[in-house]
Amino acid sequence: MTPHEHLDILYFPSEKGVLKIFSYGFSPSGAWGQVYTEYNDITVTVKGYNRKKSIIRSLTKLNESLLNKMEDK
Repeated sequence: MTPHEHLDILYFPSEKGVLKIFSYGFSPSGAWGQVYTEYNDITVTVKGYNRKKSIIRSLTKLNESLLNKMEDK
């Protein structure tokens, strides 16, 4: 991570674990950024130019991964 990049960390505790969202980059000049979303043992990575849309996309992908994991059991 270079000195000009910005890192945001969000934690959402629940009864079954902690949802962690790490986003970095997304400078005001329109540069791309990256979002890591973790829940228990599942991690999803999304790249994009818009912070809010990238966070929503990562949460959507995490939800799909969790649903697929539940179907496998």
